[in-house]
Amino acid sequence: METILGLCIGIGLSAACGFRVFVPLLVMSVTSLMGWFEPMKGFEWLAMPSVCIALAVATVCEITAYYIPWVDNALDTISTPAAMIAGTLTTMAVSSGEMSQFASWAAAIIIGGGTAGAVQMSTVAVRGFSTATTGGIANPVVSTGEWISALLLSILSLLVPVLVVIVVLIMVVWGVRWVRRKKQESMNSSIV
Repeated sequence: METILGLCIGIGLSAACGFRVFVPLLVMSVTSLMGWFEPMKGFEWLAMPSVCIALAVATVCEITAYYIPWVDNALDTISTPAAMIAGTLTTMAVSSGEMSQFASWAAAIIIGGGTAGAVQMSTVAVRGFSTATTGGIANPVVSTGEWISALLLSILSLLVPVLVVIVVLIMVVWGVRWVRRKKQESMNSSIV
């Protein structure tokens, strides 16, 4: 049961990494310092005040950069692999000690990295659509929604992880359907 709960927390945190790379790590660090969350062995560095400060600075820089026109689109090329790495790390930091090291890392890479990558790719698609249809004017609204989603998902992942997994699955299904619909619409409009 502890393994499943750890994976649920990892899925939620890695999905949050898909929205903003540093927000879930900052939430994990703050909650570690407050004694509400204990990272797994090897990830005790999350509970260091200097790491928390560094993550806070990185979070502010990341959030701010997404409000700068065209920089937000450029950041997506860097954020995609970074989100997958962060998703892997967050999942590994909450994985249970019941699994072997190999199984833990394999699950973290596949589940954490895969979830973060899927969410990140959907945000890239939304930002691309926003840029194409509004010339980037609506991108700050998209950016605001993304960092708020990252914060809420991170907090809720630690409080109600099973509910977050259900929400993440619904979001992924909705995102895939949205992207398919937009591709179909663009194909139909290019045919005409």
